[in-house]
Amino acid sequence: MAERNYNLFTALRAGFPSDLDAVAIETDSGLRYSWRDLDRSTAMLANLLASLGLTAGARIAVQVDKSVEAMVLYLATLRAGYVFLPLNTAYQADEIRYFIGNAEPAVVVCSAPNFGWVSKIAFMAGTEYVFTLNSDRTGSLLDRAAHHSDQHTVALKQADDLAAILYTSGTTGRSKGAMLSHGNLLSNAATLKDYWGWQPGDVLIHTLPIFHVHGLFVAIHGALLSGSKMLWAAKFDARKVVEWLPRATVFMGVPTLYVRLLQEPGLTAEAARSMRLFIAGSAPLLIDTFNAWQTRTGHTILERYGMSETAMLTSNPYRVEDGERRGGTVGFPLPDVQLRVVADSDQPLPTAEIGGIQVRGPNVFQGYWRMPEKTAEEFTADGFFKTGDVGQIDARGYVHIVGRSKDLIISGGYNVYPAEVEAAINELPGVAESAVVGIPHADFGEVGVAVVIAQVGAVLDPAQILAALKARMAHFKVPKHCFVVAELPRNAMGKVQKNMLRAQYTKCGDWV
Repeated sequence: MAERNYNLFTALRAGFPSDLDAVAIETDSGLRYSWRDLDRSTAMLANLLASLGLTAGARIAVQVDKSVEAMVLYLATLRAGYVFLPLNTAYQADEIRYFIGNAEPAVVVCSAPNFGWVSKIAFMAGTEYVFTLNSDRTGSLLDRAAHHSDQHTVALKQADDLAAILYTSGTTGRSKGAMLSHGNLLSNAATLKDYWGWQPGDVLIHTLPIFHVHGLFVAIHGALLSGSKMLWAAKFDARKVVEWLPRATVFMGVPTLYVRLLQEPGLTAEAARSMRLFIAGSAPLLIDTFNAWQTRTGHTILERYGMSETAMLTSNPYRVEDGERRGGTVGFPLPDVQLRVVADSDQPLPTAEIGGIQVRGPNVFQGYWRMPEKTAEEFTADGFFKTGDVGQIDARGYVHIVGRSKDLIISGGYNVYPAEVEAAINELPGVAESAVVGIPHADFGEVGVAVVIAQVGAVLDPAQILAALKARMAHFKVPKHCFVVAELPRNAMGKVQKNMLRAQYTKCGDWV
């Protein structure tokens, strides 16, 4: 009997429809790719990689602009049996030097304008091959692949074999490479395919970056496993998304994308009439956005929760019979995920108690690349991964994320959870959004600083914001300082970069 192939590409390819000449991807520039195109192009690139004589487990590091060809390179890397290493396009030379030095990729792929400095870093680190790939379907990678066969036998892989390394954002020191296996990724994709009701005929609007779990794994795997067409945008454009809505059924976005879409006058219930599912993640969704979307479109956003180390962990229900979608929560643990909230002693806490979130399941990563000590620190004796997130599970079983453990403010011996304070600030008239961070203080150890964005046309008084908070919560929770700013620093996925806020306001130490 033939040995089973656990290569993730095998499962994704099995999801292709029988009509390979049907359109698989349509881009915002009008290009169309058939399922046959995807099959042939992944084979050619896989054959190119195989021809390089790479060792087993070789890493393929990729820092290129979003394109269908970049997605094809990911799939080809899986198909050839190597390890995909996506890198944020915003990373600069020092960061790339660290990633390449740490991962030691055999192949680096970058955009042509960056070839000079990227290739210098790569070759000095011992990388043997550096190719270029541009968003306009040019570059040495495609030129070389054109000479290879469009037939390829998928590399045989075991479930525990490494498929990808995703570097974490590195807000608390050097980034760590989360090692995800073929089994990790396939188990999560298969679970979401069922839980979110993916079906033949679905059409996904894909506007997310593809160097991150959300855009690369959650979105693409879902569409490919179900043989669903993608409407593909190189960058998010709210007007284009609204134009596409009548032709689509699924949209995935970070909260800031929903805020921008709500600013489009063309966003109506009629425009969204064919949609069956709007999904939000990668950052907290404000309840105002949740409610405004429901009022405007008639659809209830499904919020979920995941990490680079685990892919998706929880989700609000898709099916009515499984429960309601509740704003301000990330839903229930997925069917194959065990999730618990624990005290510092790793002992589970009662319902509604706030503590550290720990998870276990087939989707949980294998550890951090070349960091065995750090890996051991992050797992409990019974195999649960310490997410670093703080949360609670309510009486109905819904999971609430309160914040990151590193964001916890301990002021005068009392625990202050920024998410609780932010929620109170966000309910105040004229407030669009807020972020609360802790900074050092000689007397209290730490004190809170609130950084607030006003709604369009509103004028906010920091003193009045603090006074309003004092009337609603214990005084130890109220920030000692408040600033009204035009915008908050964010990463590519829309998450507020609180490390930058802490650094910025800690420098103002004279007034603390």
